[in-house]
Amino acid sequence: MAGSAPIPLEVECYSGYAADERPVAFRLGERRIAVTEVVDRWYGDDHAYFKLMGDDGMRYLIRQDRGSDGWELVLYEVPSPVKDPGR
Repeated sequence: MAGSAPIPLEVECYSGYAADERPVAFRLGERRIAVTEVVDRWYGDDHAYFKLMGDDGMRYLIRQDRGSDGWELVLYEVPSPVKDPGR
């Protein structure tokens, strides 16, 4: 998905030392996708970004608008298969 408008999401978060510390699952339409790995995270002036691996094998980039507490899907992709260097 590239060049499309962000898609609003419902996100379930782990709250430890901070509220909404990291996403643990989100809804994409009717599907609930569990987060298997937080690959990266970074913070802008008014957004928090999370690069995630979903339990469906897809990689997702989502962001949280820290002012409105809304979440959006920015990008998703199928990871490239890892090539065996011995072949």
